[in-house]
Formats: sequence, C-alpha cells, structure tokens
Amino acid sequence: MDIQVLGNKTNPSVIVIGVIHGDEPQGEYLIKEYFKSHTNTALLMIPCLNKTGYEKGTRTNINGVDLNRNFPAKNWVAGDKGNYYGGGSPASEEETRYVMSLVEKYNPKTILTLHSPYKVVNYDGGGEEGKKLAEKISAIIGYPISDDIGYPTPGSFGTWAGIERNIPVITLELSEDTAVKELKMPVFKIFEMLEKY
Repeated sequence: MDIQVLGNKTNPSVIVIGVIHGDEPQGEYLIKEYFKSHTNTALLMIPCLNKTGYEKGTRTNINGVDLNRNFPAKNWVAGDKGNYYGGGSPASEEETRYVMSLVEKYNPKTILTLHSPYKVVNYDGGGEEGKKLAEKISAIIGYPISDDIGYPTPGSFGTWAGIERNIPVITLELSEDTAVKELKMPVFKIFEMLEKY
C-alpha cells in the first residue's frame, strides 16, 4: 500500500483525508499545496487515500470497491458491484483498514474529508460540537451545512467514525465547477482554523 502521510504523526488532534473517491481529486492538490508552506502543521494529512482510483479516474479502488461504503458500520451492505459497491465484507480493503488504524491510534478530536461536487458542508457525529464546527467551515467557504447528504450511504466513514464513535466528521463537498486553485484560499483558511482546534 502506497499512502503518503504528511504533518503531525506524533499526536494529531485532527486528521484530514483527500481522494477517498479517485474521481474527486481536489483534495490531493489542496493538501500538498498547503503542506508546502505549513510543513510544521499540527494536522495529520493524507493527500490521496485512493491512489489507484485517482490514477484511473474512477470512484472505486483497484478492487472495484467504493472505500466510502466499506467501513464496518452497523448499516454496511455489500450492494451491487459498481460505483457504490461496499466490498465482499466490511473493511475488506487495505485503505479502509489503514484509516481505521489511524482513528484507533490517535482518537482525533475531529476528521475532515475532502470530496466533491455538491458544495455542502456535511457533518456526522459530535453532536452540537460537530454542528458548530460545520458552521465555522460553512462561514469560511460559503457552502450550506447539512447532517444528511440526501441519499443512503451504508458503510460510510461518517457513519463508522462520526455517528458510531461520536467523532465530529466533516465531509467538505467542494465544487467541481470551481478551478481547484481558486479553492486554495478558503480551504487553507479551514485548515488553519483546524490547526487550533
């Protein structure tokens, strides 16, 4: 497995994950650009979790599994093979198990995942704290907040880590219609805010 990890590998309170879905590449660019000028960041950052999907431009990983449907949440289902396939069993994928190991090792105060294209700040878990954090992020980027993405997400990371472990998990759905360079300013402000979280 070839997953690059940047930033605080000792005792991070915030984990940031990009490219869970290979066809949502903005996270890699934004995390790597941020790290160029913030090499002493307090954040633990994974620019690209799904390297194979990224290279192929596909949502799923090398095994055809949607990593954001592969977490062992109570609502996990395999589903039909295709873009939302949850895998042969919960946590069947090494990328999923790797993220789970980071959450279990560090027990972060919050987790931010970078997705696209819905232009929304989605939050799972953390109660009022999770909602307040989503509101702060919304104020920076100008996207509305929601605790429901609008469709079923069995086996999602937000369900496993957010709802079932009560860690505030923020899914920042970035616009795919905005040039990624134009997202640097608001996303960097979000990262800087999380540095102090």
